[in-house]
Amino acid sequence: MTEDDGVDEELLSIGAFAARARLSAKALRLYDRLGLLVPARVDPATGYRYYAAGQVERARLVALLRQLDMPLARIAEVLDAGDGGVAADRLAAYWAGVETRVAGQRALAEYLRGRLSGRSSEMHGKFAVELVDVPEQVVITEKRHTLAPELPAWIGASLGRLAAAAEECGGVAGVPFVAYHAEVSLESDGPAEACVPVADEAAARAWAEQRGRAWETTVRVEPARRLAYTRISKAQVAHPQILAAFEAVEEWIAAEGLSQAGPCREVYFADWDAAGAEDPVCDVAFPVK
Repeated sequence: MTEDDGVDEELLSIGAFAARARLSAKALRLYDRLGLLVPARVDPATGYRYYAAGQVERARLVALLRQLDMPLARIAEVLDAGDGGVAADRLAAYWAGVETRVAGQRALAEYLRGRLSGRSSEMHGKFAVELVDVPEQVVITEKRHTLAPELPAWIGASLGRLAAAAEECGGVAGVPFVAYHAEVSLESDGPAEACVPVADEAAARAWAEQRGRAWETTVRVEPARRLAYTRISKAQVAHPQILAAFEAVEEWIAAEGLSQAGPCREVYFADWDAAGAEDPVCDVAFPVK
């Protein structure tokens, strides 16, 4: 007797089930080991696996989700949701992440093509650069030495903490930004400074003194600035493709006969979580004079 031989009417051998589910027996054994598709019965004497006909739908869904390159752990989350609407939402969340990643890779490929072909000036010309005057503002801040791979997580967490603090100190009084006091890359760790404009300076200073020590929160006055900036999409924010935007603004500043007058920055004016990959979310800016 082999593992592919049938046992009874309610159960299918692994071979028969694999044919119905359009999966290989090897894949079924893997999914069993991972707890993703457990056989209805395993013969204690032979170890042969047998599946119920009702498991075919789950098996086919596994196969289809794998066609989306979904990791097996994420497939388990989708299939074990217990509710069709929740399962659909989990699939949608995964696919939104895929689209964001692909959009970022597309932007990176364009950036690298420009680098490799020596067409940097042509690439920079795709960014529209403008000037804007920003008034003096009080900001509550956190400063961190960090490398590029850790930067996105830190920006999101720090701006969230600072916005919550600002709400307790008269409210957020302007657009959050991250200033770079030195280069942040794979080798250089800045520092970077997350800043949220706050309405009540005295309340913010008291908050920082009493509750901000864990994150070395400080309050300072950001002077009025004239900024040269270009607006970029969520997909373009990722490192290193964002470097093209910084380089484009620097090139424009030089061409206009201006000079840099302070640390460059990323100004986050949109709801990051709600934005799609191609939605504008950030201004890459340099103070100029």
